[in-house]
Order: sequence, then C-alpha cells, then structure tokens
Amino acid sequence: MKIKNYLTIFFSIFLILFGTTSFAADTVILKASHQFPGGKGDARDEMVNIIAKEVEKAKVGMEVRVFPSSSLYKAMEQYKPLTEGQLDITSLPLDYASGFRPEYSATLMPGIVKNHEHAQRLNHSPFMSDIKAILKQEGVIVLADAWLAGGFASKTKCITNPESAKGQVTRAAGKMFEAMLVGAGASISSMASSEVYTGLQSGVLTGVNTSSESFVSFKIYEQVKCITPPGKFALWFMYEPILMSQKSFDKLNDKQKDAILKAGKVAEAYMAKAAAGLDANMEKVFKEKGVQIAYMTQADYDAWLKIAKETSYKQFAEKVKDGDKLIQKALAVK
Repeated sequence: MKIKNYLTIFFSIFLILFGTTSFAADTVILKASHQFPGGKGDARDEMVNIIAKEVEKAKVGMEVRVFPSSSLYKAMEQYKPLTEGQLDITSLPLDYASGFRPEYSATLMPGIVKNHEHAQRLNHSPFMSDIKAILKQEGVIVLADAWLAGGFASKTKCITNPESAKGQVTRAAGKMFEAMLVGAGASISSMASSEVYTGLQSGVLTGVNTSSESFVSFKIYEQVKCITPPGKFALWFMYEPILMSQKSFDKLNDKQKDAILKAGKVAEAYMAKAAAGLDANMEKVFKEKGVQIAYMTQADYDAWLKIAKETSYKQFAEKVKDGDKLIQKALAVK
C-alpha cells in the first residue's frame, strides 16, 4: 500500500514539473523568445502569442511556448542561437543583429520609411526581398513582418531638430541612427530598449530613440520630461519581425509547416492593423502622465535628413557591400 502511495505522489510531482505534453511523444515544442514585457498588452508579445494560439487551434501536434522579458535569452543574444537552431522563434528588432550582417542596419535608416502605409508597401519591394534573402542565407525565415514607428524623448529638453540633440547622451537602437545623432553633436550609449529605463534612471542616458510601443511598455514616461512622437514626420521606423530558425522549421512535417506559416500571417495582419494606433496611444499615455509633448516640423525633419545623408547613408554605402544599391532600392518605394 505504501509503495502504491509513493508511486502516486511521484507521478503527481512529475506531472507538475514536466507537464502532460511531455507524454505526447509526437508533440513538437517550439521555444519563442523576446525582450518585451509579457501579458501587459505589448503588441510584439501579442504577435508571438497569436502565433502560439493559432498553432494550438490547428491541432497538428505542435506547441509554441513563449518566453517574454528576456527570460530565455537576453535581447542582443537571440540571433545566433536562432541561426543555429537552439532557439526556434523570436520577435527581434532586426538591426540588433547588424553585427552579424551589416545590411540589416538598412531596416533602421533615418527617413527610409515615411509612414505605416509606406511600410506595408516596402514589405513587398525588392529592398525587402534582398533583406529576406540575406536572412535565408543565415538560416532564418520571416514568419511575420512588423514595422514600428518611434520618436525622441529626453530628461532635459525636447528633441525636435538636430540642434536640440547637441550635448545629449542618447540611445538610438541602431548604428545608422547613432551616426546621424553623432553628426548632430550628441553622444551615444548603446543598449537594448529593455535597458533604457535603467539607463535614464541612472543618468547614463539623457535622451532616447525607441518605438512608440517600447516607450509605453517600458514606462519611459516615468523618467523623461519631454517626448517627440512620430506625428506627421516619423524619422524613426524599425523593422521588428517574427523570425524562425530554418533548422527548426525543417524539422516540422508538412501540416506543422503550414500551420506555423498561417499563424505568422495572422500575427502580421494584427500588427499591420494595430501599428498606427500604438503611436496615438503613446501620445495619450504620456500626456496623461504629465510629460510634455513636442512635434517635429517639416524643417526639423529636413534638417535631420540632411545630416543623415552626410553620415548614415554615406557610412552605409562605404562600409556595406552594395550598401548604396540597397538604400536606393528602399528609396525607390513610393
């Protein structure tokens, strides 16, 4: 009798620790990692969760387990495991991986994307075909496209034109934006968006560029005095797709491949619809929190773009193989 009781207790503990899915030998478990807050309404977390839910609904013997808030990998450490098949899926600002492929910096280049509608057109352009071909070479496929607009914020004064950025210590998310800011007289402190709050709090940063969604999700309103939203002149647009390891994808059967690709399209449609609303929500939240709102004018935007062409565009063309051709392809999309 005692042996029976011990076996029952052991079996119960095993179920708690490992879950019932461990007994389904034919169930494929996919790990999805990202840096954004989980369960708090962040649209990028929602994209990954949509994929998980759609895969579950498909009933093809596959489960996507989501690890938000850098709980599985740190933000900047996701790309390499993805290429090697150690990580299956990630929501990743692609410029974070520009140390591996410098071409990715073209997806966070000042003035490349004009607005959310333009971003959708860019997705189906030769420019993005080239970016996705590079990803394919790296052993990565795109499950869902996503572009997020962003702006400036500062602890000291509003950043609208290049002159107002002079002397600020800023975070810009990518090398090409950093080059433009340095050209305007700012200093740079590089970090993931998940580290910006601490950077501002500790005084390492006085200013920041990031997406509208990150401004809200990471509660940046608690640390800044003024914010410049995308408005009519969105200088900052970043490509933040849902990516999957080719090695992980190749291990799936045909029904599972079809299910994960269809799930990606559902997530992409969600973000395409939600993206513009993220900007309006950011303005609303910051206004409610008492943060000053400033807007960029056409003259401000033109002044930034002039510096960008002398710095970011020039550096990209000189340092990246066929960089000038890649930028021209992006600028050709009207």
